[in-house]
Amino acid sequence: MKKIVAFAGFSLLAVGAFAQTNLQVFYDFGEDRKHVTSTLEMFKADDWGSTFFFVDYDYFTQRERDEKNALGVKPNKDFYGARAFGSYFEIARALNFWQDSNLGALSAHIEFNAGVGFGYRNWLFGAEYLLHNDDFSNTFTFELLYKTFKGSESHLPLQFTFVWGMQNIFGVEGLRFSGFADVWGEDGPYADKDKRQNSLTFISEPQLWYNVGSLFDCPNFNVGCEVELSNNFAGNQGFMCNPCLGVKWDF
Repeated sequence: MKKIVAFAGFSLLAVGAFAQTNLQVFYDFGEDRKHVTSTLEMFKADDWGSTFFFVDYDYFTQRERDEKNALGVKPNKDFYGARAFGSYFEIARALNFWQDSNLGALSAHIEFNAGVGFGYRNWLFGAEYLLHNDDFSNTFTFELLYKTFKGSESHLPLQFTFVWGMQNIFGVEGLRFSGFADVWGEDGPYADKDKRQNSLTFISEPQLWYNVGSLFDCPNFNVGCEVELSNNFAGNQGFMCNPCLGVKWDF
């Protein structure tokens, strides 16, 4: 799950860019993972705010196909192709008609997310607030959202989201540190069913990218890594740490 460029809108406006699209491909080295994930992200700012969406696809690997064959799963042409076994989608709209006022950093927020293989569909409503330095090279966004639950329940239906981006870190041109963290409570499979207490659900994906393409006149190409940190997320109980390596193409 990715939402890294979603709240870079003000920084994009500051440098005269109004849209950004990128494609990321990661290999997940986590235990019992060992699969490839592709992510298509798009962000576009306008006079009324900004729109962001991303789509994740997870793909079978040869190891997983071999394991299924060992279990007697009947092969077919789809099974041996580049078949996605799970997908996740988010689309968000930030509304800000007052960008030139003293409250320009505060936006209304509406979001929808759903997935295949995740079993949940959620609407989120709330507000987001942007902090930044003078040249917008470092940004931090905080969101407070009311979250509906389809497929699960929550006695405290709130989500806290943090998104950050840091350009040219350690003084290295083209080195970017970015990421997000979502925290919410959910009466899911990890909650105390007798007391009906929420379990803490957490997901964070810090990323480190280097614009290696700038070294050979291909500034769209980036290489990097990601660490997925989660707790009680996507059907996995307890804390998980899944390192990934990947490439990114900025359109």
